[in-house]
Amino acid sequence: MTVLFRALGQDDCGDLVDLAAEAVVVTDPAGVIRYWNPAAEALYGWPAMAMVGLPLREMADDPVRDAEQWALLVQEGAWAGEVARRSAAGRIVGARVRRTLRRHPDGSLRDVVEYGQPVRLSAHETALDPIADLRRTTAACWELDTLASTQAQGLTLLDACRIIDANARTVRLFGGMADRDQMIGRPLTDYWPAESRDDIARLIAEVRLRPIGSPLVRTLGPYGRLAGATATAWRSVEPGRSNSLFLMINGAVSDDRTAWELQASEDRYRKLIHFTPVPLLYVDARHSGEALERLRAQGVTDIAAYLDDHPELVEHAKDIVLVTEVNEAAVRLFGASSAAELVQSVRYLFSATPKMANRVMRAHFEGRRNYFEQAKLRTFDGRLRDVVLSVTYPAPPEYLDTTFITLEDVTERLRTEAELRRLQANFAHAARLSTLGELAASIAHEVNQPLSAIMTNADTSLRWLGQQEPNLEKARLLTERIAASAGRASQIIERIRGMAMKREPQRTRLDVRATIEEAVMIVRHEIEAKGITLMMALQHDLPAIHGDRIQLQQVVVNLLVNSVQAIDLYGSERREIHLSASPAPTGVAIAIHDSGPGIAAEHLASVFDGFFTTKDSGIGIGLAICQSIITEHAGTISAANHAAGGAMFTILLPLDHPSA
Repeated sequence: MTVLFRALGQDDCGDLVDLAAEAVVVTDPAGVIRYWNPAAEALYGWPAMAMVGLPLREMADDPVRDAEQWALLVQEGAWAGEVARRSAAGRIVGARVRRTLRRHPDGSLRDVVEYGQPVRLSAHETALDPIADLRRTTAACWELDTLASTQAQGLTLLDACRIIDANARTVRLFGGMADRDQMIGRPLTDYWPAESRDDIARLIAEVRLRPIGSPLVRTLGPYGRLAGATATAWRSVEPGRSNSLFLMINGAVSDDRTAWELQASEDRYRKLIHFTPVPLLYVDARHSGEALERLRAQGVTDIAAYLDDHPELVEHAKDIVLVTEVNEAAVRLFGASSAAELVQSVRYLFSATPKMANRVMRAHFEGRRNYFEQAKLRTFDGRLRDVVLSVTYPAPPEYLDTTFITLEDVTERLRTEAELRRLQANFAHAARLSTLGELAASIAHEVNQPLSAIMTNADTSLRWLGQQEPNLEKARLLTERIAASAGRASQIIERIRGMAMKREPQRTRLDVRATIEEAVMIVRHEIEAKGITLMMALQHDLPAIHGDRIQLQQVVVNLLVNSVQAIDLYGSERREIHLSASPAPTGVAIAIHDSGPGIAAEHLASVFDGFFTTKDSGIGIGLAICQSIITEHAGTISAANHAAGGAMFTILLPLDHPSA
């Protein structure tokens, strides 16, 4: 455009010339194009960036006639008439032009300014509307540096071709979320659709062997958004740019909206993404995807094992998979000074969780649409954050160069959840102490039994040893009984100590039957003292579960104590508690049913609510804590009234985790 301003000698009218409805072409005295406005692009179909530097005469349908017209221009200083030129689409375009030859003050030739309008060349052609045509057929054009591609072929050739320039339509059709400046210097492979790379690589390879300025035209195959489009390539004719090659694409694409509509749509989309509060990154993972496709073609099926055996492939992927655009929320999350800091390889995403890269690649290989993972993320200013990473992989016919990554910062949420778990643990501990306080008499009785046996056996043993002829065999037998009673007392104290201790949950593989039997031992004397019959039906073949033994025993003890209190408080005639454990379709079912009065219908929905109680002396946290413990174990607990009378609580616990 600067060339035009100088050519016209009016630095302040360039924008007006760009907006002119007439095709404006400026050449030097030899006819080499120096300016080509948008209306000229629309009329002839050739983009300005491809035309500047080319002789105008090369477009002429009749070179002899064109030379005669040019000679008249030089002789007369002006010329007007009709011209016939080859368009980018391969047809002949007619134009009525007027040319003015301008001179320097010293009389030497300065430039030629041509104004043109479309005309009908035959009865079968219609005049073109330059503005409408601009919307429809302005070609997408690239200028490529092929210096490094001398010996390259196929996809390697496209990798070696670096983008020197791209016009606006190229950016709209091929740039995705990148702008022109981001495309400059990148390999053509980064932006060319994967489905037609072989075609375009062959075209570039052939045109490199042709004379400078000699174009080669190919029609792209019947696939993708460029199906049926015409690709034209030629080597630059400008001196000193022999390694420069122009590649032009003409024809409709699958998105038939006008350029203005596309631009407005993309602007709205960019603004929406830019200001969305969720950190979002656009990633070009085509090179990694192609590598995975090659592995699949080679017969690789266990990609996880393959990546473990070839860590260098994962490291390479971290470097060749590129972040192409980010939004403002991502900049804030990483503590970056600008979005440009994040537009690089994805390696920084995996600095705190390196193995996550393996899992992301595995999901890509397996053809998943989405992948989620909670991971650690290290920001550019050194902070360590907890995030939920979500990857959305593209699927045809979407842009295969756009993988979406969202990052939800859950650091504060996890801290809050940890604090909640700490408070729940404190409440659970308080509830255990409260329950143990209620069972103090029973606990004392349980401990007194082995202690009394120890005292009795010790006294008897001393008498046998004090005889004139000590009976050592009797003393040995009594000592064994003392040791057994002491062991039993120790076990009772250890169970009580476990219930009373404040400790972090310890998830292990549990035998459900043994866990329940230990819990029953704590409350057994209380049940017997109240004249209640406990009937247990614990199956021997129960599957293992994964959980915390003390917490689950707390639930069983709490439910049994509630049953004892319900029966005793309401003076039930039938004094029974049924405790059962049996396999369920997805785990283990534990049920406790008592012969008490049951739960009032209006209270059924509230029994697990915090601080809900029907007891005068209760604080209402027991059942709420039971529910929180079972929920933490990924199970469920429910309350109902049994058909035979009394309340029934049912617990469902999932099977043991495979990795436990």
